[in-house]
Amino acid sequence: MEDSRIGRQIRKLRRQQHRTLQEISDACGFSKSLLSKIENGRVIPPIATLVKIAGAMGTKVTALLEAAENVRTVVNRRDEVIRNTVRTEKGYAVFPFASEHRSKKMQPFLFTAKRGEVLPHEVTHEGEEFIFVVEGSLKFHVGDVEYTLRQGDGLYFEALDAHGFEPLSETATYIDVFV
Repeated sequence: MEDSRIGRQIRKLRRQQHRTLQEISDACGFSKSLLSKIENGRVIPPIATLVKIAGAMGTKVTALLEAAENVRTVVNRRDEVIRNTVRTEKGYAVFPFASEHRSKKMQPFLFTAKRGEVLPHEVTHEGEEFIFVVEGSLKFHVGDVEYTLRQGDGLYFEALDAHGFEPLSETATYIDVFV
């Protein structure tokens, strides 16, 4: 996914709804300037920001990540994942699996982060999440509880609880499924 594709899709949906930058940014609780930068591809937003934008626009995150028509089965090959992973402003990289499938009920992502590069952050949004550590280890907190997760570990939680992570190993990779 090229960096500006997400922003173009957000702008397209916002204009289809005949809404202004100010309306959407006010509903999300961040500045009009930030939303403009996202739409122009100068800022790649973290997933929590996309969740807020989608909520403000009355749509799903998947609608912001895709422009293609719906397909029933999607295969994401390794080379596509590598080529289309996007680095966020928070210091981690993310790839949205199956973005061509518009009517899915969950959104799986691949997160990759390097120790020392992820900015401290905490997010909340509606729904539930399940993470599964594919490689490395990380510190993941949900509310006031901190978990050390290693390769093969999983964590399921309510996404309204403030949460965030920090890689402990040189590189940490995990799958995050939003519902």
